Order: sequence, then C-alpha cells, then structure tokens
Amino acid sequence: MQGQHSPLSIDKRFIMLRGSSGFYSYGIYQHEEDMPAFNLNETRIAFMLRKQKFKYMAITNDRQRRVALPEDREPPRGKELAYPEAVLLVDPVEPEFKGEVDDKYQYSCENKDNKVHGFICFEPPVGFWQITPSNEFRTGGPFKQDLTSHVNPTTLAMFVSTHYGGEDLVMKFGEGEKWKKVFGPVFIYLNSCTEDKNDTVSLWYDAKEQMEKEVGEWPYSFPASEDFPHADERGSINGRLLAQDWYISEGNIAAKGAYVGLAPPGKDGSFQVEGKGYQFWTNADEEGFFCITNIRPGAYNIYAWIPGFIGDFRCDKDIVIAAGSKIDVGVLVYVPPRNGPTLWEIGIPDRSAAEFFVPDPNPMYINKLYINLPKDRFRQYGLWERYADLYPDEDLVYTVGISDYQKDWFYAQVTRKIGENAYKGTTWQIKFNVDRVGEGNHTLRIALASATFSILEVRINREEANPPEFSSGLIGSDNTIARHGVHGLYWLFNLEISSAQLVQGENTIYLTQARSASAVHGIMYDYIRLEGPPLDECSPSQIKG
Repeated sequence: MQGQHSPLSIDKRFIMLRGSSGFYSYGIYQHEEDMPAFNLNETRIAFMLRKQKFKYMAITNDRQRRVALPEDREPPRGKELAYPEAVLLVDPVEPEFKGEVDDKYQYSCENKDNKVHGFICFEPPVGFWQITPSNEFRTGGPFKQDLTSHVNPTTLAMFVSTHYGGEDLVMKFGEGEKWKKVFGPVFIYLNSCTEDKNDTVSLWYDAKEQMEKEVGEWPYSFPASEDFPHADERGSINGRLLAQDWYISEGNIAAKGAYVGLAPPGKDGSFQVEGKGYQFWTNADEEGFFCITNIRPGAYNIYAWIPGFIGDFRCDKDIVIAAGSKIDVGVLVYVPPRNGPTLWEIGIPDRSAAEFFVPDPNPMYINKLYINLPKDRFRQYGLWERYADLYPDEDLVYTVGISDYQKDWFYAQVTRKIGENAYKGTTWQIKFNVDRVGEGNHTLRIALASATFSILEVRINREEANPPEFSSGLIGSDNTIARHGVHGLYWLFNLEISSAQLVQGENTIYLTQARSASAVHGIMYDYIRLEGPPLDECSPSQIKG
C-alpha cells in the first residue's frame, strides 16, 4: 500500500497462528529513491471497539475504570475545555460520569511500561488487549510517553508520535532518502471468562500473563519477512557502567538502575529524539552490570543515564552488531558534569518533576480515577491554573535551608493569566546565604524535565539585568503541561557564576520563564544545583543554605 498523501510504501501484514487467541500485525515502511521529501509525525494501529459492549478500560493494575460513551464528549453533553481533547462531561448518558473531565492524555504511559492495555466487555465477559512485546521499533527511548487506550472505545499501538516530545520527534526524510523500518509485530489478544461479573478483573491478569509470554517469545520466529531478523540473526552486548564523581565518593560508584541502551550513532542524549532506527534498552543491576539481547544487526552507540546523576552518557565508539554477536564492552565509566562541591540542591536528578509540589485539582475538573492515586495526581486536568490560585499576587520564592521542594516548589513554571486570553511570564526566586565570598567560579546547573515554547532566563542578584546572565533561547514543544505529564524531553544548562556576582549574606537567583503566549506554555524543572569553586580554591563551608 502506498498512501495517497504520504510518500511511503507500507507493507501491512497480519498473522494468525493455530490455537492462538488473537492475531499479530506489523508493517514494513519504506521511503524509496523516487519519493519526495516527507515528514512523518505519527503512525499507529488503532482499533475502535463497539461502544455498547466495551465499557471498562485497563491500563495498569491501578489505572482501570468504566468509561463514558463517545457521544458524551459532544455538545451539548460535553463541553470542550482548553483544547479539543479535554472535555467536561456535563450531561452524560450515564449520570455517574457527570462533572468529570475526559482526556485521552490522562491515560498516557511510558514506553518502558506500555506493554498491555485494552478493554473489557461485561456481557459476555470478553477482553480485547493490545500487547507490545518489544520497544525496539518505538521512538524516543524507554522514558518517552505515548497514548494507550481511551474513550470511543479506542485502543492504540503507537509506533511514531510527537506526543511529549514535539517537533524534535518528527521523522524528516529528504528527497530520495532511502529508509526502511519494521514496526511490530504487536499482538491483539482476546480472552474470556465465566459469566460471573465479579470475575471480569481476571481478564486483566490473564492479559498480563499473556504479555509476559509474548515478551518471552520475542523475537518471534514466525514472521516471514526477511526484514525481521529472528533470534539466531541477532546479537547481544554486556558490560558494566560506573559513575565517577569524586565529590561524592573517592571510588567509582555502581550505576544502580541506570537506563542503558543501544541506539543509532548520534550525540549525547540524541536517543530521545531518534525514530528512524531501532533502540534496545535495559536497566543495570545493583552493581551496574547490564546485558542487552536480541539486538538487530547494525551500528549503534551506547547511551545511558543514571538516576541520581545529571547529564547523559554516550560511548561514541560504534558498536557493530552482526548475527550471533556476543560483545563484552567491559567497564564503562560515566563522569557527570561537576566542577565543585554541592552547596545546595533542589529536587532529585531523575528527569521528572514528580517529586515537586503537585496541587489538588480544581473540584470542577476531576477525573475520579486519580483521586486516590497519589503517584498519578499530576494526571488531573488544569493543574497549571492552580499556580495563580496559590500565588495570586507574587511569584514563587524558595529559600534554601528553609523551604521544602516537595511542598514549596510548584511542579511547573507556567504563565500567569492577567486577562481574557492574556498571560505574562513568571519569575521565581531562589534565596540562599553566603557567609564569605571567596575566589573562583561557582557553577549553577539547571536540568529541565520539560519545555514548551519557553525561554528560561537566569539572573544573579539583579532582577532587572538586561541582558540576563543566561538565556536558553526558545526551547521545547513537548506540550507536557497540557498533556498531564511530569516529563517530556530532557535539557541540561550550566552557568558559571563569578565571585563578583555574589555578595556576603543573602543572594537571589531569579529564574524567569519569559514567554507568555499560552496558559500551557512553560517549563518543568528536574533538578537544580549550585556548586562551589573546586576544593583547591575554596572550602565548601564558605557557603551554606
């Protein structure tokens, strides 16, 4: 099949195996030499089920619920909110949904966890499940988020999207650029149980067991395409990752829980915007050892990031995988950005804003599923509007040594509404004390978990300084604030602060998000750290919070 509007050749395949309760599907996409330039924003497999039957949705063990009908989203039963995907159910067919917000992005999931989801029909008790046994063909790495199932009822197998990444994740092809990629196979699984309605939850657990079985059988042996390599045509790597930060430990530190992966050769962190090739990821164990199996033949770089450390690791030496390869890469050492000792820090370097203060939602805009799920409270609609409720007159001020980032640091630096469709940027302050100003430069490190059409400006002790000491320029389009997330693309900025910019006593860092075009434009911080000069220039006791 060649699309009328998309210059691609797409070979769509379906597989049914004897004795299997479902079917497999995959696609072979190809951009050929005689094809024009083309941008691929999104591709997926979508299944729309009978709304009268499939009324119960399951994404994870605790993210499960009955869902409204599609007509409940249409006027006059539904009222569109800040954007078309978010709808307030004002007069639903079934009264139990009245007053709730429905938005498909409230059910997003990270690639690493997005393995099985779907719907259950109660009469008769039947489950319809979309199982993705491997992430090798997905874009953006294990932390990228995407859609799952939602009202209609619709269940999706997402292959490519710009969700939570924006323009940086668009796959751009030049005229005549040769490219081929296999998306899938994914498994569409159907199961059933007895007529006992109280037993329908067993369909979910059965689907999870089936998912584990499918994962264990990857790569499948039955696809006939020569573009899908079987197990004996793939390779593996193993090794160990350590971190070296002498301000934390005199010895190397095991990269416990590190995300370690192979992706096409690129730059540090480029895996998070890569989609044309394949990616293979795992987590390092307690001692930093890792093993990645079933890797397609090709040339890759090793990428990694370690929870608890800022920045990205990349081994720029190409790893060439051939059929049967078993490559021991030995011990890899990541040296994270560091100039001096930590004087103070805000947050946890984990590429997420989840640890910061996430407010209660406006009672008018509730999704009941998340009322009693504290770890998912950020998925409620309209949390960006709560900033002005909490800070009606002045912006956020954080005092090192007194404030608590879990209570006093709002999860997103958003705009402030000043009129109908009118907003202004916001300036947050970090106050800290300096006992004595010594010689040497300090370093301010700012890691962002998300940015949407924003400009971050940093000023040191001079709120009106023009130009600022630092400006990020216009960054980001991941739209994470509007999509009920706590992370999109990761950014890291490093700013040198001379001793002349500091004063004895109280100092203030001003963080301004200068863009103000929309209520949902802004940034999310992952982690902020101020480092003193190297210890051979000053003592860390010279500054305290």
